[in-house]
Amino acid sequence: MRDLVIGLDCSTTACKAVIWDITGREAASGRASLPMSMPRPGWHEQPAESWWQAAVQALREAAGQVSPERLAALCIAPQRETFVPADADGQPLGSALLWMDERCRELLPEVSRLYGEGRFHQESGKPLSANLAPGKLLWLREHEPERFERMERVLDVHAFLALRLTGRCATAWGCADPLGLFDMRQHTWNRPLIESLGLRVEQFPEALPGGTVVGEITAQAARECGLPPGLPLVAGLGDGQAAGLGVCAVQPGEAYLNLGTAVVSGAFSERYAVNLAFRSMYSGIPGAYVFETVLLGGTYTINWFLENVSGAHPGMPANQILAHYESLAAQIPPGALGLTLVPYWNSAMNPYWDASASGIVVGWRGVHQTQHFYRAILEGIALEQRLHTEGVEAALGSRVDRYIAVGGGARSPLWRQIVADVTGKAVYRAGPDDLSAADVEATALGAGILAAAGVGLFPSTLEAARSMARVTAVPCTPDPARHDFYTRLFEDVYRRLYPSLQDALRRLADLTANP
Repeated sequence: MRDLVIGLDCSTTACKAVIWDITGREAASGRASLPMSMPRPGWHEQPAESWWQAAVQALREAAGQVSPERLAALCIAPQRETFVPADADGQPLGSALLWMDERCRELLPEVSRLYGEGRFHQESGKPLSANLAPGKLLWLREHEPERFERMERVLDVHAFLALRLTGRCATAWGCADPLGLFDMRQHTWNRPLIESLGLRVEQFPEALPGGTVVGEITAQAARECGLPPGLPLVAGLGDGQAAGLGVCAVQPGEAYLNLGTAVVSGAFSERYAVNLAFRSMYSGIPGAYVFETVLLGGTYTINWFLENVSGAHPGMPANQILAHYESLAAQIPPGALGLTLVPYWNSAMNPYWDASASGIVVGWRGVHQTQHFYRAILEGIALEQRLHTEGVEAALGSRVDRYIAVGGGARSPLWRQIVADVTGKAVYRAGPDDLSAADVEATALGAGILAAAGVGLFPSTLEAARSMARVTAVPCTPDPARHDFYTRLFEDVYRRLYPSLQDALRRLADLTANP
């Protein structure tokens, strides 16, 4: 009986292979870390060969815990926007350029000149930014012309692994579109854009709808990975959208909320639209989209606080420091005694798209202590999420009613309650109600859902998601009095802060860059 599926989450730092049954319960898992290098400031690279090595290790570990005859399919949910230049056989030509690599920032005006910023946004669904592939490809053309000329393939993580697993060089729409080179209106690679960069469409992998069977695992790949030969590989989805599928945020009015290093939220939409308030992505549900917002300073900012501001002893475990501040911050009234924070510790994407943006803290007085600062961080991130979601709601023409939270921050009842109070929305959490239980690997589960639907274990991806995703029954709901207070704080203070200081912050960045 083939009743198990494998979701392979190949993220930036690790490959996680999770085997799921058709009720969404974890049957086995394996994990392998991925290296990353930063050879220069703003550069982030990874050896593409490590994707395969980590996938092999994770798959072997997971598959070794179950009967192989029970495995029905495999699906990949990779890190997005990352790609590697390769030769005609798919062998890497140097390191892969990661999504967070910013070496091409100064070339973005040239991409705009070559193609048109507005046209790019309409076709790709995304405002032009340094994390996308066009600027990086132009950088390769100008700074590494020899590698650029030798490049016969441009492979995202999905295509690289699919080629190794099946011999077919194919990616999924939801893995191609984050690169910024895919025309989301035509559901195909954007030939005019690609040619404007000096490349050919033929250098890019086949792009298939998510849930399509790519091919079967070859005998050689099966031996290496410990999988049964002939196992179907199903076209996947970018890791962010896969997490949304894994928490069943699959109907209007729902959004996933990843409280991780970055805070990423994706609201479900049945129609395509573009707006500076979000990035448009394919959903795992056929014919649907995700309007995604990103705050780069999520738990990154909290970890910065714990390491640099908390005053804790260097040898004290981070979870103990966090629990201490959670307890103290919970006793502080909303507003942190007048301390308000804009959490742009890692610049700003939507809605401002300002690489020079920096964090703001206002309202300091002698009464404030570190626990007030900690609460102000949680509130600032929640206020920023409200700003993001209101932009999405304006474009949708309808309200987002609830968030389904995933990631490390989702384990904090205080943070979930603050998000509920600030936004006025119910905040559910992915996984069991018991906080002591292991977190659901939402990205790997989203891949597992696509795998199950792709080989017919369910009539549709929607039915697979509703059957396999697990969400807490009882949400954090907004307290009316606290929501009223936060609404006044948002409208009268927070919404105005960054626009009023944006010019001064840019001048400060220029001044300190060239003292």
